[in-house]
Amino acid sequence: MTLKEQLRSGELYNDYSEACSAARHKASKLTKLYNNSDDKQERKEILDKLLEKCGEDVHFANDFRCEFGFNITIGNHFFANYDCVILDCAEVMIGNDVLFGPRVGIYCANHATDAVERRNGGCYAKPVTIGDDVWIGAGVHINPGVSIGSNSIIGSGSVVTKNIPANVIAAGNPCRVIRAITEADKTGFMDA
Repeated sequence: MTLKEQLRSGELYNDYSEACSAARHKASKLTKLYNNSDDKQERKEILDKLLEKCGEDVHFANDFRCEFGFNITIGNHFFANYDCVILDCAEVMIGNDVLFGPRVGIYCANHATDAVERRNGGCYAKPVTIGDDVWIGAGVHINPGVSIGSNSIIGSGSVVTKNIPANVIAAGNPCRVIRAITEADKTGFMDA
């Protein structure tokens, strides 16, 4: 079984293995190159090497960090503000036209519950899915196994521990739906 298959299996894997260390080192080198470059084309090429799939017009403000990179799929027109962290031990699927505020964290990994297994590197991971046209506010933490539906907004400082449906505003710790997004939320901005 390949490292990617182990990580995506949902079963315990050895977080201290040589394969994990080597993959993390490669991702660290590529994210450093990305964060140190001001050249748009070079940054796109680095993301194409780092990520499983990267759409058009994808931008991370400095300092972007990820654990492996090869489990991240991003659609078109994505922007993440400063200090985005993605621990992609499982698949992270981000749709089109998604915005992240500063210091958004996505965490697919979890450590073993048993202390001896945890001490010896036992980890498991669950995927995270973010739909199209989602806005994630500043300082949001997204836990393993969570899906956020299209067109939704997650308020700043939220800790997302459970799935959030489409077309809602949600916030809090733990994050919960506050209200639906409706036609009344339109301001006429596009009519000008």
